[in-house]
Amino acid sequence: MTQPALAKPTAAPAVAPDAILALNNIEVVYDHVILVLKGVSLHVPRGGIVAILGANGAGKTTTLKAISNLLRAERGDVTKGSVVFEGSAVQALSPDALVKRGCIQVMEGRHCFGHLSIEENLLTGAFTRRDGAAAIRADLERVYGYFPRLKERRAAMAGYTSGGEQQMCAIGRALMSRPKLILLDEPSMGLAPQIVEEIFAIVQDLNVREQVSFLLAEQNTHMALKYAGYGYVLENGRVVLDGAAAELTANEDVKEFYLGLAEGGRKSFRDGKHYKRRKRWLT
Repeated sequence: MTQPALAKPTAAPAVAPDAILALNNIEVVYDHVILVLKGVSLHVPRGGIVAILGANGAGKTTTLKAISNLLRAERGDVTKGSVVFEGSAVQALSPDALVKRGCIQVMEGRHCFGHLSIEENLLTGAFTRRDGAAAIRADLERVYGYFPRLKERRAAMAGYTSGGEQQMCAIGRALMSRPKLILLDEPSMGLAPQIVEEIFAIVQDLNVREQVSFLLAEQNTHMALKYAGYGYVLENGRVVLDGAAAELTANEDVKEFYLGLAEGGRKSFRDGKHYKRRKRWLT
């Protein structure tokens, strides 16, 4: 298998001493039989936004769960390689221990507690903290500053709010743990384009103002590359392409297979059967 050669930008060098997260050749197996991830390596620079791109079933969510140690709930295990967060191997830690260290995942589908209010949902994000009620209350107001709509709806039962409000609630709940790195899984799923733009703009704002690093898994390649600095393309559990966001956006393979564009303009889905033959990483 050959991969197109891409120049490594300064945003994500081959060896990054300042990386907050590094995955080193990890393999994931479900039910002791099914090999899902096959030697995935990537890293997230401190204060950066990195995107994991790929079609449904490529291994994006599994990669995030391997980092956050949520695989065992689904009978999955990291059987090879290492997950390094802030210089320490963390694959043996419990999920709550990892949250205490500053790494938290926002799950695909939002997963708010529907029977609790928006504010009660946000406060559950501070469950692992031991720095007192005053600090938690101050952070709650900080979250409301980023998500003013949540402040307006703070007493509403989360299960009766819109999909966009629930996604904001899920991200706000993660912020209440005072994270250094947020793993964000499919934030655009099921949301209107205008709400997706709003969510990603808030992610960028959090990254710039709070220096929170983000690793986001996203099928909306155009939106992900608009806000990320670097990206990795997964296919069938392997990294088949990586590079700076601008390079991936300009790459003909990415334009055709993930943006629906190619030389000569937008492609018809009718021509999809011809795509696979032209993928350089499958030759």
